[in-house]
Amino acid sequence: MSNARSTTTTLATLGLLAMTAVWGSTFFLIKDVVARMPVADFLAVRFVVAAIVMLALFARSVLRLGRQQVLRGLLLGVVYGVGQLLQTWGLSLISPSVSGFVTGMYVVFTPILATVLLRHRTPGVVWLAVLLATAGLALLSLNGVSVDSGVWLTLASALMYGLHIVGLGQWSRSGEAFGMSAVQMVAIAVVCLLATVPHGPTLPPDRAAWFAVLYMALVAGAGAMLMQTWAQSHMPAARAAIVMTTEPVFAAGFAVVFGSDVLTWRMLVGGTLVLAAMYTVELMPRRDSGELPAEAMHHEV
Repeated sequence: MSNARSTTTTLATLGLLAMTAVWGSTFFLIKDVVARMPVADFLAVRFVVAAIVMLALFARSVLRLGRQQVLRGLLLGVVYGVGQLLQTWGLSLISPSVSGFVTGMYVVFTPILATVLLRHRTPGVVWLAVLLATAGLALLSLNGVSVDSGVWLTLASALMYGLHIVGLGQWSRSGEAFGMSAVQMVAIAVVCLLATVPHGPTLPPDRAAWFAVLYMALVAGAGAMLMQTWAQSHMPAARAAIVMTTEPVFAAGFAVVFGSDVLTWRMLVGGTLVLAAMYTVELMPRRDSGELPAEAMHHEV
Protein backbone atom coordinates (compact mmCIF):
# COMPACT_ATOMS: atom_id res chain seq x y z
CA MET A 1 0.00 0.00 0.00
CA SER A 2 2.78 2.44 0.94
CA ASN A 3 4.66 1.62 -2.29
CA ALA A 4 1.53 2.27 -4.35
CA ARG A 5 0.96 5.56 -2.51
CA SER A 6 4.59 6.57 -3.08
CA THR A 7 4.30 5.79 -6.80
CA THR A 8 1.10 7.83 -7.08
CA THR A 9 2.68 10.78 -5.26
CA THR A 10 5.67 10.63 -7.61
CA LEU A 11 3.35 10.63 -10.61
CA ALA A 12 1.46 13.59 -9.14
CA THR A 13 4.74 15.49 -8.73
CA LEU A 14 5.78 14.72 -12.30
CA GLY A 15 2.34 15.82 -13.49
CA LEU A 16 2.65 19.16 -11.69
CA LEU A 17 6.14 19.62 -13.16
CA ALA A 18 4.80 18.98 -16.66
CA MET A 19 2.01 21.48 -15.99
CA THR A 20 4.43 24.20 -14.83
CA ALA A 21 6.65 23.52 -17.86
CA VAL A 22 3.64 24.22 -20.08
CA TRP A 23 2.92 27.42 -18.14
CA GLY A 24 6.56 28.42 -18.51
CA SER A 25 6.30 27.98 -22.28
CA THR A 26 3.41 30.43 -22.58
CA PHE A 27 5.07 33.71 -21.57
CA PHE A 28 6.18 34.69 -25.07
CA LEU A 29 2.79 33.68 -26.52
CA ILE A 30 0.86 35.77 -24.00
CA LYS A 31 3.14 38.76 -24.47
CA ASP A 32 2.49 38.74 -28.21
CA VAL A 33 -1.28 38.26 -28.02
CA VAL A 34 -2.05 40.83 -25.32
CA ALA A 35 -0.16 43.40 -27.35
CA ARG A 36 -2.84 42.98 -30.04
CA MET A 37 -6.05 42.42 -28.06
CA PRO A 38 -7.37 43.56 -24.67
CA VAL A 39 -6.20 41.49 -21.70
CA ALA A 40 -9.68 40.71 -20.34
CA ASP A 41 -10.87 39.74 -23.83
CA PHE A 42 -7.94 37.37 -24.27
CA LEU A 43 -8.67 35.70 -20.93
CA ALA A 44 -12.40 35.49 -21.66
CA VAL A 45 -11.94 33.83 -25.07
CA ARG A 46 -9.26 31.50 -23.69
CA PHE A 47 -11.32 30.23 -20.78
CA VAL A 48 -14.65 30.09 -22.64
CA VAL A 49 -13.05 27.82 -25.24
CA ALA A 50 -11.54 25.68 -22.46
CA ALA A 51 -14.88 25.48 -20.62
CA ILE A 52 -16.82 24.45 -23.76
CA VAL A 53 -14.31 21.71 -24.59
CA MET A 54 -14.22 20.40 -21.02
CA LEU A 55 -18.01 20.33 -20.72
CA ALA A 56 -18.26 18.48 -24.03
CA LEU A 57 -15.72 15.88 -22.92
CA PHE A 58 -16.65 15.52 -19.26
CA ALA A 59 -20.38 16.25 -19.07
CA ARG A 60 -21.08 12.87 -17.49
CA SER A 61 -18.38 13.42 -14.90
CA VAL A 62 -19.94 16.76 -13.98
CA LEU A 63 -23.38 15.16 -13.62
CA ARG A 64 -21.93 12.53 -11.27
CA LEU A 65 -20.67 15.20 -8.89
CA GLY A 66 -22.77 15.85 -5.83
CA ARG A 67 -24.29 19.28 -5.31
CA GLN A 68 -21.70 20.10 -2.64
CA GLN A 69 -18.77 19.28 -4.93
CA VAL A 70 -20.29 21.35 -7.75
CA LEU A 71 -20.59 24.36 -5.43
CA ARG A 72 -17.02 23.81 -4.23
CA GLY A 73 -15.77 23.63 -7.82
CA LEU A 74 -17.60 26.85 -8.71
CA LEU A 75 -16.12 28.61 -5.67
CA LEU A 76 -12.60 27.43 -6.52
CA GLY A 77 -13.09 28.59 -10.11
CA VAL A 78 -14.20 32.05 -9.00
CA VAL A 79 -11.13 32.35 -6.76
CA TYR A 80 -8.83 31.25 -9.59
CA GLY A 81 -10.54 33.52 -12.13
CA VAL A 82 -10.19 36.57 -9.87
CA GLY A 83 -6.52 35.64 -9.42
CA GLN A 84 -6.04 35.52 -13.20
CA LEU A 85 -7.57 38.96 -13.66
CA LEU A 86 -5.60 40.53 -10.80
CA GLN A 87 -2.35 39.02 -12.06
CA THR A 88 -2.92 40.19 -15.64
CA TRP A 89 -3.95 43.70 -14.61
CA GLY A 90 -0.86 43.87 -12.40
CA LEU A 91 1.32 42.66 -15.27
CA SER A 92 0.17 45.63 -17.36
CA LEU A 93 1.74 47.93 -14.76
CA ILE A 94 4.99 46.13 -13.84
CA SER A 95 7.68 44.12 -15.59
CA PRO A 96 7.14 40.41 -16.30
CA SER A 97 10.09 39.45 -14.08
CA VAL A 98 8.71 41.32 -11.05
CA SER A 99 5.28 39.88 -11.80
CA GLY A 100 6.78 36.39 -11.81
CA PHE A 101 8.38 36.89 -8.42
CA VAL A 102 5.35 38.45 -6.73
CA THR A 103 2.99 35.85 -8.21
CA GLY A 104 5.30 33.15 -6.85
CA MET A 105 4.57 34.39 -3.35
CA TYR A 106 1.70 31.90 -3.30
CA VAL A 107 4.41 29.52 -2.07
CA VAL A 108 4.44 31.57 1.14
CA PHE A 109 0.69 32.16 1.37
CA THR A 110 -0.24 28.50 0.87
CA PRO A 111 1.21 27.02 4.11
CA ILE A 112 0.08 30.09 6.06
CA LEU A 113 -3.51 29.73 4.77
CA ALA A 114 -3.46 25.96 5.40
CA THR A 115 -2.38 26.63 9.00
CA VAL A 116 -4.87 29.45 9.66
CA LEU A 117 -7.93 28.10 7.82
CA LEU A 118 -7.53 24.35 8.22
CA ARG A 119 -5.39 24.11 11.36
CA HIS A 120 -2.88 21.97 9.45
CA ARG A 121 0.51 21.60 11.07
CA THR A 122 3.18 22.65 8.61
CA PRO A 123 6.45 20.73 9.18
CA GLY A 124 9.71 22.65 9.55
CA VAL A 125 11.08 21.09 6.35
CA VAL A 126 8.28 22.80 4.39
CA TRP A 127 9.11 26.22 5.85
CA LEU A 128 12.76 25.63 4.90
CA ALA A 129 11.63 24.83 1.36
CA VAL A 130 9.49 28.00 1.30
CA LEU A 131 12.56 30.09 2.19
CA LEU A 132 14.66 28.38 -0.49
CA ALA A 133 11.95 28.85 -3.12
CA THR A 134 11.44 32.52 -2.21
CA ALA A 135 15.18 33.22 -2.42
CA GLY A 136 15.35 31.41 -5.75
CA LEU A 137 12.39 33.34 -7.16
CA ALA A 138 13.99 36.61 -6.06
CA LEU A 139 17.27 35.80 -7.83
CA LEU A 140 15.42 34.68 -10.96
CA SER A 141 13.15 37.69 -11.14
CA LEU A 142 14.34 40.78 -9.29
CA ASN A 143 16.84 43.49 -10.10
CA GLY A 144 15.28 45.96 -7.71
CA VAL A 145 11.58 46.55 -7.23
CA SER A 146 9.39 49.46 -6.15
CA VAL A 147 6.11 48.64 -4.45
CA ASP A 148 3.35 50.25 -6.52
CA SER A 149 -0.24 49.44 -7.46
CA GLY A 150 0.88 46.78 -9.96
CA VAL A 151 2.80 44.96 -7.23
CA TRP A 152 -0.16 45.12 -4.85
CA LEU A 153 -2.54 43.77 -7.53
CA THR A 154 -0.13 40.92 -8.25
CA LEU A 155 0.33 40.19 -4.56
CA ALA A 156 -3.46 39.95 -4.24
CA SER A 157 -3.45 37.47 -7.14
CA ALA A 158 -0.81 35.39 -5.32
CA LEU A 159 -3.12 35.30 -2.29
CA MET A 160 -5.96 34.08 -4.53
CA TYR A 161 -3.74 31.37 -6.03
CA GLY A 162 -2.66 30.26 -2.56
CA LEU A 163 -6.31 30.07 -1.49
CA HIS A 164 -7.12 28.05 -4.62
CA ILE A 165 -4.27 25.61 -3.94
CA VAL A 166 -5.40 25.12 -0.33
CA GLY A 167 -9.06 24.70 -1.30
CA LEU A 168 -8.24 22.30 -4.12
CA GLY A 169 -6.02 20.24 -1.85
CA GLN A 170 -8.85 20.03 0.69
CA TRP A 171 -11.73 19.28 -1.66
CA SER A 172 -10.33 17.43 -4.69
CA ARG A 173 -10.84 13.68 -5.04
CA SER A 174 -8.88 11.63 -7.56
CA GLY A 175 -12.03 10.00 -8.93
CA GLU A 176 -13.70 13.39 -9.49
CA ALA A 177 -10.86 15.23 -11.25
CA PHE A 178 -12.63 15.43 -14.63
CA GLY A 179 -15.87 16.82 -13.22
CA MET A 180 -14.23 19.22 -10.77
CA SER A 181 -11.89 20.57 -13.45
CA ALA A 182 -14.78 21.26 -15.83
CA VAL A 183 -16.85 23.02 -13.16
CA GLN A 184 -13.89 25.21 -12.17
CA MET A 185 -13.27 26.12 -15.80
CA VAL A 186 -16.90 27.22 -16.25
CA ALA A 187 -16.62 29.54 -13.24
CA ILE A 188 -13.29 30.96 -14.48
CA ALA A 189 -14.85 31.65 -17.89
CA VAL A 190 -17.81 33.47 -16.31
CA VAL A 191 -15.53 35.65 -14.16
CA CYS A 192 -13.40 36.61 -17.17
CA LEU A 193 -16.49 37.28 -19.32
CA LEU A 194 -17.85 39.62 -16.65
CA ALA A 195 -14.57 41.55 -16.83
CA THR A 196 -15.30 42.39 -20.49
CA VAL A 197 -18.67 44.04 -19.70
CA PRO A 198 -20.21 46.13 -21.21
CA HIS A 199 -18.65 45.67 -24.66
CA GLY A 200 -18.13 41.89 -24.48
CA PRO A 201 -15.03 40.03 -25.65
CA THR A 202 -13.40 40.76 -28.99
CA LEU A 203 -12.00 37.79 -30.89
CA PRO A 204 -8.31 37.18 -31.67
CA PRO A 205 -7.27 39.32 -34.67
CA ASP A 206 -5.47 36.73 -36.81
CA ARG A 207 -4.49 33.10 -37.24
CA ALA A 208 -1.35 33.36 -35.12
CA ALA A 209 -3.33 34.89 -32.24
CA TRP A 210 -5.98 32.17 -32.55
CA PHE A 211 -3.26 29.49 -32.39
CA ALA A 212 -1.85 31.04 -29.21
CA VAL A 213 -5.30 31.36 -27.62
CA LEU A 214 -6.20 27.75 -28.47
CA TYR A 215 -2.90 26.48 -27.06
CA MET A 216 -3.47 28.51 -23.90
CA ALA A 217 -7.08 27.30 -23.66
CA LEU A 218 -6.63 23.58 -24.31
CA VAL A 219 -3.10 22.78 -23.10
CA ALA A 220 -2.23 25.49 -20.56
CA GLY A 221 -5.87 25.91 -19.49
CA ALA A 222 -8.00 22.77 -19.60
CA GLY A 223 -5.11 20.30 -19.51
CA ALA A 224 -3.29 22.09 -16.71
CA MET A 225 -6.42 22.46 -14.56
CA LEU A 226 -7.19 18.76 -14.97
CA MET A 227 -3.65 17.80 -14.01
CA GLN A 228 -3.57 20.14 -10.99
CA THR A 229 -6.94 18.91 -9.73
CA TRP A 230 -5.86 15.27 -9.97
CA ALA A 231 -2.35 15.84 -8.57
CA GLN A 232 -3.60 17.78 -5.56
CA SER A 233 -5.80 14.90 -4.54
CA HIS A 234 -2.55 13.02 -3.85
CA MET A 235 -0.34 15.58 -2.09
CA PRO A 236 -0.55 18.28 0.60
CA ALA A 237 -1.19 21.82 -0.63
CA ALA A 238 2.11 23.28 0.63
CA ARG A 239 4.14 20.67 -1.22
CA ALA A 240 2.12 21.28 -4.39
CA ALA A 241 2.79 25.02 -4.16
CA ILE A 242 6.53 24.45 -3.82
CA VAL A 243 6.61 22.13 -6.84
CA MET A 244 4.67 24.73 -8.84
CA THR A 245 7.31 27.41 -8.17
CA THR A 246 9.41 25.71 -10.85
CA GLU A 247 7.34 27.68 -13.39
CA PRO A 248 9.79 30.64 -13.59
CA VAL A 249 12.66 28.17 -13.92
CA PHE A 250 11.00 26.68 -17.00
CA ALA A 251 10.13 30.18 -18.27
CA ALA A 252 13.77 31.27 -17.99
CA GLY A 253 14.89 28.05 -19.68
CA PHE A 254 12.53 28.57 -22.63
CA ALA A 255 13.67 32.22 -22.90
CA VAL A 256 17.29 31.07 -23.18
CA VAL A 257 16.50 28.25 -25.63
CA PHE A 258 14.46 30.51 -27.94
CA GLY A 259 17.11 33.22 -27.83
CA SER A 260 15.10 35.94 -26.11
CA ASP A 261 17.41 35.90 -23.08
CA VAL A 262 20.94 34.89 -22.14
CA LEU A 263 21.96 32.53 -19.37
CA THR A 264 23.16 34.38 -16.26
CA TRP A 265 24.48 33.41 -12.85
CA ARG A 266 21.24 34.64 -11.30
CA MET A 267 19.28 32.18 -13.45
CA LEU A 268 21.58 29.33 -12.50
CA VAL A 269 21.64 30.04 -8.76
CA GLY A 270 17.96 31.02 -8.55
CA GLY A 271 16.87 27.97 -10.51
CA THR A 272 19.06 25.75 -8.34
CA LEU A 273 17.47 27.14 -5.16
CA VAL A 274 13.94 26.54 -6.48
CA LEU A 275 14.84 22.99 -7.48
CA ALA A 276 16.47 22.47 -4.07
CA ALA A 277 13.21 23.57 -2.42
CA MET A 278 11.30 20.99 -4.44
CA TYR A 279 13.90 18.33 -3.61
CA THR A 280 13.63 19.17 0.08
CA VAL A 281 9.92 18.38 0.30
CA GLU A 282 9.59 15.75 -2.42
CA LEU A 283 12.65 13.53 -2.46
CA MET A 284 14.17 13.65 1.00
CA PRO A 285 12.87 11.13 3.57
CA ARG A 286 9.71 12.33 5.35
CA ARG A 287 9.60 9.89 8.24
CA ASP A 288 9.60 12.74 10.74
CA SER A 289 7.76 15.35 8.71
CA GLY A 290 4.34 14.48 10.08
CA GLU A 291 2.74 15.15 6.69
CA LEU A 292 -0.21 13.13 5.61
CA PRO A 293 -1.04 12.41 2.00
CA ALA A 294 -3.76 14.68 0.68
CA GLU A 295 -6.46 12.03 0.63
CA ALA A 296 -5.84 11.27 4.31
CA MET A 297 -6.35 14.93 5.22
CA HIS A 298 -9.75 15.41 3.60
CA HIS A 299 -12.63 16.14 5.90
CA GLU A 300 -15.88 18.03 5.59
CA VAL A 301 -15.59 21.74 6.22
